[in-house]
Amino acid sequence: MTSQAGGSATQSPLHDRLHSLLQRPGPLDKRALLATLDAEIAAREIHAYKAGWNDALAELRRN
Repeated sequence: MTSQAGGSATQSPLHDRLHSLLQRPGPLDKRALLATLDAEIAAREIHAYKAGWNDALAELRRN
């Protein structure tokens, strides 16, 4: 993430997506924004959960 002093550290993909959603032209539909964010966060959580299981299974196969 960037620092408040204007640093150039890398943003997280979720932060980048939120920024792009907030910068869209037109009025901000809060319910649509929340639904979009909820769906994206859920998809990321599922991906992380699956990755954890895949790592655990790979570890079991190695032992």
